[in-house]
Amino acid sequence: MTAFFNTTLGLSYGWSWFLATIVGILVIAMPLMLAVAMIIYADRKIWAAMALRRGPNVVGPFGLLQSFADGLKVFLQETIIPAAANRGLFLLAPIITFTTALIVWAVVPFAPGVVLADINVGLLYILAASSLGVYGVILSGWASNSKYPFYSALRAAAQMVSYEVAIGFILISIVMWAGTFNLSGIVMAQQSTLNTGINGFFINPLLFPMAVMFFISALAETQRAPFDLTEAESELVAGYQTEYSSMSFALFWLGEYANVILMCALNATLFWGGWLPPINWAPLYAVPGIIWLLGKIAFFFFVFSWVKATVPRYRYDQLMRLGWKVFLPVSLFWVFLVSGILMWVRTGVGA
Repeated sequence: MTAFFNTTLGLSYGWSWFLATIVGILVIAMPLMLAVAMIIYADRKIWAAMALRRGPNVVGPFGLLQSFADGLKVFLQETIIPAAANRGLFLLAPIITFTTALIVWAVVPFAPGVVLADINVGLLYILAASSLGVYGVILSGWASNSKYPFYSALRAAAQMVSYEVAIGFILISIVMWAGTFNLSGIVMAQQSTLNTGINGFFINPLLFPMAVMFFISALAETQRAPFDLTEAESELVAGYQTEYSSMSFALFWLGEYANVILMCALNATLFWGGWLPPINWAPLYAVPGIIWLLGKIAFFFFVFSWVKATVPRYRYDQLMRLGWKVFLPVSLFWVFLVSGILMWVRTGVGA
């Protein structure tokens, strides 16, 4: 696209690169916002179906416009800021949460060569950028100057940090096996895994346990059931979002679901072949890679909703015990196991 602006419009390389980057950002961000609206609708429909209810069915055909009606409602509401709140930080918190949920998508590959920034340290960028989301949560609880949001923010921060540690060790196993931090390289490393003809690390008996742990950690990282202690209605009203209304609340709302879609995309990219078809068979490659990726994201989102509709909420001590006493030692042990096996097989240590 840079070349198009450079040759067709006669712009300098700097301006061509700038315009191409802006267009790339809009091409990712606009469909993502539409996808967030539609998965909120899908989420509610899935919960309703599992509870033998109808779900949204009034606004628009089959209720498809319900999310847009909800968005219009929050847009028209009055923004209320508590009198004792720190006004600047109170308004900054949802902006941080929403922004960090979007910037991570810069390195997610949708198909071969279809990625905004195909950097060599894409996985490190995701870890660094997604970790910034905890600042929005902490600031929202502290700036509200209310005990319930602050208590929930502390819970959320502890929960996010706890499972980020486990996710970090899980990703180390993937990086060692693929030999790269680049997400496109990780996807291509999954082609015909272990010469089985199946595309995806999930078929690897060494990495399948990491795939399961990553999925569960993703639920905790996005504060989805059964790990939604930060928004436990019976304990904390609405968690760190209690004092928020109007568009400031909507930004938390959008950021939360954008993170859910991101975790679904990372599950698909890191363990299930990304844009690759399930089987390494030539005719399947006729289907565009982005279709395969979107299908896998939709499947994982269905599983996210399925878990929320069926699994009871953990107690907070159970949540922290799972993160620190189970996932952390197991993922750390797996790093040593995978590295040892790779040394044995690839460098001939065992010869």
